Amino acid sequence: MSWLILAVAVVTEICWALSLKWAATAATWQASTVPIILSFVNMGLLALAMRGLPAGTAYAVWTGLGAVGVIIGGVILFGDRVSPIQAGFMALTVIGVVGTKLFAQA
Repeated sequence: MSWLILAVAVVTEICWALSLKWAATAATWQASTVPIILSFVNMGLLALAMRGLPAGTAYAVWTGLGAVGVIIGGVILFGDRVSPIQAGFMALTVIGVVGTKLFAQA
């Protein structure tokens, strides 16, 4: 169950980071409240996931997949560019996360 909660936390992390850029471009108080709310949800989910997972494992998965997800989301939503070398390093990050999951004790 902790891995499922962590997966939801990763998605929330991605939405939070992308909402920061959206809030900056929309420049309304409503848009500014979205990242604030998501940050509380995000941290709560990560803390909940850490109840059943080692802190280092949970944090590594959360940050690694979050970073890759934000890059992909930036490409899709905001037209950000990713070089082939960057894509290769993103793949290495995903490989590292998969390895962390496969060899985790919890």
